[in-house]
Amino acid sequence: MQRSENLLEIRDLSLSFRTPRGRVKALRNVSLEVPRQTIVGVVGESGCGKSTLVSTIMRLLPTNAEITGGEILFDGQDLLKKSRKEMRALRGGRISMIFQDPMTSLNPVLSIGRQMIDIQHRENRSSREKRERAAEMLQRVGIPDPLSRLDSYPHQFSGGMRQRIAIAMALMAEPDLLIADEPTTALDATLEVQIIGLLERLQADFGCSIIFVTHHLGVVAELCEDVVVMYAGEVAERGSVRDIFHRPAHPYTDLLLKSDPGRIKERRRELPTIPGDIPDLVNPPQGCIFRERCPKAFSRCIEPPPHYVANPGHSAACHLVDEEVEA
Repeated sequence: MQRSENLLEIRDLSLSFRTPRGRVKALRNVSLEVPRQTIVGVVGESGCGKSTLVSTIMRLLPTNAEITGGEILFDGQDLLKKSRKEMRALRGGRISMIFQDPMTSLNPVLSIGRQMIDIQHRENRSSREKRERAAEMLQRVGIPDPLSRLDSYPHQFSGGMRQRIAIAMALMAEPDLLIADEPTTALDATLEVQIIGLLERLQADFGCSIIFVTHHLGVVAELCEDVVVMYAGEVAERGSVRDIFHRPAHPYTDLLLKSDPGRIKERRRELPTIPGDIPDLVNPPQGCIFRERCPKAFSRCIEPPPHYVANPGHSAACHLVDEEVEA
């Protein structure tokens, strides 16, 4: 059987949260692909469903979450059909995750060495070999004097160093898929550049695929090959970095790019923003989900738009794309 060129394929994934107000339709018909040995960026405003999406892939969901449709195919196998035991075997093995805040993802009362040895519980190695492996990974992510630092605790490291440790722990099992959920959000610009460079080098060394979740478009342009733009629980646009950044086909993507401080050339007192608010996902509006905020909305927008092909490998859920093709 020939392997698919995609390591991960998400097809029409929908998820709701049960709340006293009703069901919050947090993800609706989300589809995307992550090719092997590729870095895919997932971007969008806060509350657009980015973190919910990656938590669903990992099957790390609260008890009020309900997956109402779709598939998550990892190397051809549907993760939604796997038992809890099977998912535990995949997590930290073939699939690893870097969380946004390493201070909350690292155990504050255990030394870094203890934690890095514990996560090697599946490996048939002696304690000494596991400690040496932990020190080797710390060295690879740029922690100085790694052997002695294994005895340090999380609070004894800076934020940037803690994030490097989190990356080292995620990569110790040499996963096929690494999910990075806004790993640079809490860091300053200098540290952010260092972490991005580190992820690039390690991805090349290990040959894994990466899903990089962020709201920082500059990071996506620097690190990723493909981009998925999310809005209010749906995929608005997907394509290569070149297509998305130079030829955005969805008005939402265009407004996101124009709101990026890194792309504003002239000095101004106020930064541009996207007017309006994300819709209520208990009762999402009919038709295009972005219609009420869109400056280019027209009569067809009362109908839900499918994903139209703007260019090969580049699609957008916007009727304007279809209008341009027909013209």
